[in-house]
Amino acid sequence: MKKHVGTLLVFFAAALTVSAQSPKRLLAIFAHPDDEQTVAPLLVKSVEDGVEVTLVIATDGRLGVNEYTDYEAGDGLAAIRREELKCAAETLGVKLIHLNYHDQLRAAEGYDGHIPHVRSLLKEITEIVTRVQPDAIVTWGPDGASNHMDHRLIGATVTQVFTSRNWGKDVQLYFFGIPSDILPSEEAVMLRGIDRSLLNTQVAFEPRHLDAAYEALRCHASQYPSYMVDKMKKERQALEQKVFLRQFIAPKATKNSLF
Repeated sequence: MKKHVGTLLVFFAAALTVSAQSPKRLLAIFAHPDDEQTVAPLLVKSVEDGVEVTLVIATDGRLGVNEYTDYEAGDGLAAIRREELKCAAETLGVKLIHLNYHDQLRAAEGYDGHIPHVRSLLKEITEIVTRVQPDAIVTWGPDGASNHMDHRLIGATVTQVFTSRNWGKDVQLYFFGIPSDILPSEEAVMLRGIDRSLLNTQVAFEPRHLDAAYEALRCHASQYPSYMVDKMKKERQALEQKVFLRQFIAPKATKNSLF
């Protein structure tokens, strides 16, 4: 009997050790292929620190045309960007879940096209959060960093999923933010700035993390020629070596008045 008890104690001790050593899980959820660049140094640093990082990108990037390249919007560009995102995720060292929603989430198709699309997205994000069981989630805030409709809708979708239920564990939600005091104009502050006092999570990173982030950005050649990547990296190096986030803070008590 003593032998069996001893064996059980060893088993439970080993199980507790494995549980204690289980890595933290980070879920980063954004709209388009290349949006991960916003927090890429944080993703690289997290992987280096032993965090299991899963990147979720919602749309296929089919409308991602710009002045730097001459690609045409459509299925062909979507296929190219899917491969570019795989390259970027591999460079960053993260797991990738690339969903298959259209850019602008079929907003041009009106209520009957758009609403089923975004309801499907809500269900898929809920399933992903349920399956991954993250300890932290990072997404866009209400500003979407650039006011892009897809950015703002993805952030709102993730927030709805997060607030829809008690997840049975301590999960933290963070919104990416740009400090108002580094933006170039009052208009920029109004459109996408966040007062620094509200950015209550500021994760410092090292030059090597920034280097890896911009190597990953080179994968997105349909969006950024090499000279643009170099320019963007120099601009980023001139700023603080931090990723700024605003934590969603849940209430601790129920109030019975507004003031």
